[in-house]
Amino acid sequence: MLKNLRIENYALIEKLDISLGEGLTVITGETGAGKSILLGALSLILGQRADIQVLNDTSRKCYIEGLFDISKLGLAVLFESYDLDYDDFTVFRREINPQGKSRAFVNDTPVTLAILKELSGKVIDIHSQHQNLLIGDSSFQFDVIDSFSGSLDEVNRYRAGYRELVSRRRRLSSLEEQEQQSKKDLDYYLFQHEELEKAGLDHDRYLEWESEMEQIQHAEEISSKLEQIGYLLSGNEINLLGMLHEVLQHIKPLSRYSPKYKNLEERLNSLLIEMKDINRDMDIYREEGSFNPARADELEVKLDLINKLFLKHGVSDIPSLESVRNDYKEKINAIQSLEDQITIERENVHQMEERLMESATQISSVREEHIPVIEHEILTMLKDLGMPGANMSIVQKQTNELSVHGIDKIQFLFSANPGGELRDISFVASGGELSRLMLCIKSLISQKNLLPSIIFDEIDTGISGEIGGKIASIMKTISENMQVIAITHLPQIAATGRNHLMVYKTVDNGKTRTMIKALEKKQRIHEIATMLGGTNPSKSMVKTAEELLQTER
Repeated sequence: MLKNLRIENYALIEKLDISLGEGLTVITGETGAGKSILLGALSLILGQRADIQVLNDTSRKCYIEGLFDISKLGLAVLFESYDLDYDDFTVFRREINPQGKSRAFVNDTPVTLAILKELSGKVIDIHSQHQNLLIGDSSFQFDVIDSFSGSLDEVNRYRAGYRELVSRRRRLSSLEEQEQQSKKDLDYYLFQHEELEKAGLDHDRYLEWESEMEQIQHAEEISSKLEQIGYLLSGNEINLLGMLHEVLQHIKPLSRYSPKYKNLEERLNSLLIEMKDINRDMDIYREEGSFNPARADELEVKLDLINKLFLKHGVSDIPSLESVRNDYKEKINAIQSLEDQITIERENVHQMEERLMESATQISSVREEHIPVIEHEILTMLKDLGMPGANMSIVQKQTNELSVHGIDKIQFLFSANPGGELRDISFVASGGELSRLMLCIKSLISQKNLLPSIIFDEIDTGISGEIGGKIASIMKTISENMQVIAITHLPQIAATGRNHLMVYKTVDNGKTRTMIKALEKKQRIHEIATMLGGTNPSKSMVKTAEELLQTER
């Protein structure tokens, strides 16, 4: 419910502060007094685009601020989804600076125009002859039927489930696309991994291969040196082993004279034994060190493969190659895991589709049951509003595909004249006819609280007499369930209001301003009498106004 509206520096409005109450509030005033300006200002906090031309004083900002009681609308979750502070009494504000830049706020938090429009659309609705395109909107038509049938809660649960289904379908599609790409990559990953596996990656063994290959490549040099060493050790007539043996023979006789000579004997004996072992090993090494072409070829193949892998993968050691191999293994495992994920996700989507199809079928059945009642109620009200020949039909067709609205397709068909062909409502109704039809629809759903607050903007244009009284009665009925604000020229409607605001102009220092004030009982009588009989109403008009006010109350 709109509790307060504050406007500064908008068109002919310098400053206005309007408090609004429950029930029906009527707004009257002479043509050109500024009622449309008031509505234009309000439309800015409902998300309409701004124009710098609306500034009354181009050197100052324009402010439009509305205080709404949203405590009964269940919007906390929606506020949370946009990371906005929720308050039962929420302020929507719009600012336009002299440069034409517009800013929107919800509870002092900056928001985009799209968010402002979505939130404000949940709290107030404007009904005018120029804003009836809503009736041709598929979502609104479904809301009308579901609201009347009392199945909005079930529909909202279905829609939440459908949004999750759409999300799961997107995820499944994404996984399947990944799978298609992965299948192209899988052969490549398998080849790379197998090549690295066959290389027999082992750091210690690689070092051994390198050392062995180094020895083979220098086998001739090694053999020559070993042969020279062997010659010096034992191959020559005068050699190291022979000379050491002779030294030992000379020291032995001295060992009995002193322990120090005995020690020398033992040390020389150990040295002789070690020299003999070295000589034997040298013989063995000379045998082993002979060039082996087959082994050289084998090692060259192994090392060449490893070195090519180093170059191919941009690494320089075995541990890095092992890391590359493990990465390919992880990718292979991930692809195999992806197939499992897809299987699970397909099953989840299938089960969700079955549950939603069951829910959508039940919703469709409820709609089918209530559509004839809706048609009857609307046609009855249209006859009361001076359209006895009007005909309306709501066509419901079931499909096999789930959508945000279930399995139904809905079409509102309408004909304003007797015997006229029923055609889509968006193309056949005139402005006045469409306005009365929308009034009937909104009256029908007002009891279901689909619309929390509603503004009727001069929908009585071109209507008078008995039909005006019928419209006033419908508005009064609607106002029993929601806040209704009616901008009107009809005295019957003006007399119906619980609250009465009058828009008027003043001229101060040659400058015209639009003002608004709440009318007391005597002021209301005079205003309604003026609406009945002109600027200077007669006593009979005043009396009629008094009676009208008394009757409508």
